[in-house]
Amino acid sequence: MKSKEEPELPSLFKMIRNFSKEMVKYIKEGTPNVTIKDYAIRLDVCQKCPSYIKSSARCGECGCLLEHKAKWQTSECPLKKWPPQKFDTKEDIDMLNG
Repeated sequence: MKSKEEPELPSLFKMIRNFSKEMVKYIKEGTPNVTIKDYAIRLDVCQKCPSYIKSSARCGECGCLLEHKAKWQTSECPLKKWPPQKFDTKEDIDMLNG
């Protein structure tokens, strides 16, 4: 059940667009995930944010499910609240693997 203090979700169109953009970037880079520590930090930041929708564990800015978005190393907080991530591109990983 949604609390009256919680922000509204973006439109369905905006959520689909945001998720699609994030998913393409994540797959293109080889599906890199953050460390467990970084995942916990990201979720903590989200849960303290006024845009956090507790009843659905979604971001009120982009509409993404945070349990997934916070894991993806290629994802960014729409309000730029997450610490930046460094990751190897698929090309860098391929080069290291020979």
